[in-house]
Amino acid sequence: MKHLAAYLLLGIGGNTSPSADDIKGVLSAVGIDADDDRLEKLISELKGKDIQELISEGSTKLASVPSGGGGGGGAAAPAAAAGGGAAAAEEKPAEKEPEKEEESDEDMGFGLFD
Repeated sequence: MKHLAAYLLLGIGGNTSPSADDIKGVLSAVGIDADDDRLEKLISELKGKDIQELISEGSTKLASVPSGGGGGGGAAAPAAAAGGGAAAAEEKPAEKEPEKEEESDEDMGFGLFD
């Protein structure tokens, strides 16, 4: 993913066909070592292709993928039992348990470009 991001950044900057050295330069500028095997695979798959056309094709393919949607209606609330309404009203509400504090998910053990 980091190789593709660097490739796209170079494309935005005007370099329509970035080389492996160009991508390595972008990655090394932010302190990331490039994986030569993945980099060569990326360049070979994108060689001679217009990145804007690939993005457009991918967007149309993603538009046809179902994304979950409405699901279904919720269940109806249960009806109160006959004659039991008064007894239920007399009971005092249950005490709430103190909420547990959730741990922070800020870092999650990895960085964006690791």
